[in-house]
Amino acid sequence: MELEKKQYQIDFSKIRDRVRVFAPATVANMICGFDILGFAVDEPGDEVAMYRVAEPGVRIRSIAGDDGRLPLDADKNTVSACVKMLLAHLGLENELGVEIELTKHMPIGSGLGSSSASTVAGLFAINNLLGDPLSKAELMPFCVEGERIACGHGHADNVAPALMGGITLIRGYSPLDVIDLPVPNELYAGIVFPQVDVPTRDARQLIKQKVLLKDAVTQWGNIAGLIAGLYESDYKLISRSMQDVLIEPTRAILIPEFYEMKRIALSAGALSFGISGSGPSVVAITRGRDVAERATAEIQQHLTGCDIDSLKYVSAVNIGGPKVLG
Repeated sequence: MELEKKQYQIDFSKIRDRVRVFAPATVANMICGFDILGFAVDEPGDEVAMYRVAEPGVRIRSIAGDDGRLPLDADKNTVSACVKMLLAHLGLENELGVEIELTKHMPIGSGLGSSSASTVAGLFAINNLLGDPLSKAELMPFCVEGERIACGHGHADNVAPALMGGITLIRGYSPLDVIDLPVPNELYAGIVFPQVDVPTRDARQLIKQKVLLKDAVTQWGNIAGLIAGLYESDYKLISRSMQDVLIEPTRAILIPEFYEMKRIALSAGALSFGISGSGPSVVAITRGRDVAERATAEIQQHLTGCDIDSLKYVSAVNIGGPKVLG
């Protein structure tokens, strides 16, 4: 990770004793923008409580809501590992001690940026504890490293919207270039998480490394159309642009009842429907909350009839990103 070396003024007398932070879940790819688009939602999300302690170093006190799946080892957990990186970058690794309590309010492996929410919450918390010496843009590379630890691929389509809020475009990685996009007032997401297992690594391995030029051209047009639609608040343009011809056809086979869920959502009035991140969560993009509520309720009813348990979330786009709770 290449980071610009600069001097940060840390006033130890102003370091807080504790802070509690919430960071939101995210919908990566935004259907047609694989690895370059994403947006944050109001719920679910994760919480990190961080405490200043006398003994230098970073330790995890507890993790709740993960069913024992996440490591307590500070070098292996994305939250603590990224906090350690940040403290080392600031030259504080041997001067400051912190302990972390992580509370998972979102399912792991859901396609909703579970690791991203935790990482962003942890980095936002340590930065706030220190008096906010780094901007969000300066925190971003540490968030990306958290994704590399979690899934082996340092992408930003989850961490960028989780940290910045709103809808983000990852224009490039060398250097990292994150662009905030406008959010139409009535844009909503109806998310359904079918409780089936689709590991991120497995989902990525299914993706074709080569695509037909005609399909690439279609996808480029859809991404450009979506961005234009966001700037113009043109819901018809947003709807016809949010089509994925590259990734969805492959990943959909891992998600039971995907095409029936899509039919239900579109029949309920959704602008578009697709996979959130690597799945298995799916998302109906709608104009207005009532359509999102109706689409998710009908999808859940269908899944129940197929003996598939599910969770649902309905949210406008989260504009603020992480927030200090206390």
